[in-house]
Amino acid sequence: MLLGVIADDFTGASDIANTLAKGGMATVQFVGVPGKSAPADCEAGVVALKTRSIAASDAVAQSLAALEWLKAQGCRQFLFKYCSTFDSTPEGNIGPVAEALLAALDAPSAVVCPVFPTTGRTLYMGHLFVNGRLLSESGMEKHPLNPMTDPDIGRWLARQTRVGVGLVSYPTVRAGAEAIRAGLDRETAAGRRLIVADAIVDEDLFSLGEALDGAVLITGGSGIALGLPRNFERQGLLGGAAAKVPAVTGPGCALSGSCSTATQAQVAAYAAGHPTLTILPGDLVEGRMSVAEALGFVETNLADLPMVTSTAAPETVSAAQDQYGREMVAGAIETFFGELAAGLVAKGVRRLAVGGGETSGAVITALHLDTLRIGGEIDPGVPALVSDGDPMLGLALKSGNFGATDFFEKALRAMETP
Repeated sequence: MLLGVIADDFTGASDIANTLAKGGMATVQFVGVPGKSAPADCEAGVVALKTRSIAASDAVAQSLAALEWLKAQGCRQFLFKYCSTFDSTPEGNIGPVAEALLAALDAPSAVVCPVFPTTGRTLYMGHLFVNGRLLSESGMEKHPLNPMTDPDIGRWLARQTRVGVGLVSYPTVRAGAEAIRAGLDRETAAGRRLIVADAIVDEDLFSLGEALDGAVLITGGSGIALGLPRNFERQGLLGGAAAKVPAVTGPGCALSGSCSTATQAQVAAYAAGHPTLTILPGDLVEGRMSVAEALGFVETNLADLPMVTSTAAPETVSAAQDQYGREMVAGAIETFFGELAAGLVAKGVRRLAVGGGETSGAVITALHLDTLRIGGEIDPGVPALVSDGDPMLGLALKSGNFGATDFFEKALRAMETP
């Protein structure tokens, strides 16, 4: 294994696995820290954790465990992957995890670049934009778990970590790889070990990738991985073997727990043509809706690719959190979707399209999957996945704000194509 990735959630893991696979690296996504060695043909290994919204100390411990496993696989470079909207809070764990990885690898510094231009995430003068709007005005300021109220990524990191935070600004990035390397060296020499790097278009990320050839540790969104396969290719280290991912047929179902604006539109579009069961948080907390009832709904409508969703407007979720408590609501929704997914697979469902990072994590954890092979791209940042083992499952794990309006329809159909 050449490149080892530690991802803080399951959708983010498949997102960056998709980027690396498209770049020509034989890529495997692992669910949690594996208990065995990686396949011999794996050039990029992505360890998917569920650490985005947990306490910093727990996130650090899990991330360091993933790092030790990746080091044992012989990785030459390591990447800490977080969301391209930098989902966190002032007490969040992106800074602490990055700081712990720096120490464990004895790395002088690491770039910080949560950018994905294809989905509208760009960074200018250290400020993160989403589709041309500052992060704090993009809707992310209303996120139910990680409200992003400040677009200044350096300022966020300074609240979370004890190491100095630097910046390689856009004029330097546009000047190319040599200028970027010089900028990174200057910031490192000044004692700034986490260095935010601007990027607006894919060309910037390819320049960053070239500049980061040989860097021990990199941090960022999936876009930062765009240029990394080229470095290994130039060294003649890639096998060039195309991924062989089979088609998955059989009954399918869509599940959605995200409450992002994009997912709300996707759920509405899918519900217009498919049987849909909508779950309210209070129904779960107070026991008015059970997994058995939801399974019955899916079984009755299985021929029509049904959907079960708890997607709702942010104010609806906030009202439920105020009434029952944030942790109670989140736990009830995740437990419900995890148990529902396990029940669906037991009843013969073989294709699952899942919306939402926390929901995806709950589903994958409940299904006890070990490894996922990376298939074709459904929408930017979202590949089709195929699980190893019996039964073989087709999966699509979508971050809340990713995907076109017809995502769920496309996702379930895409799994039927090799």
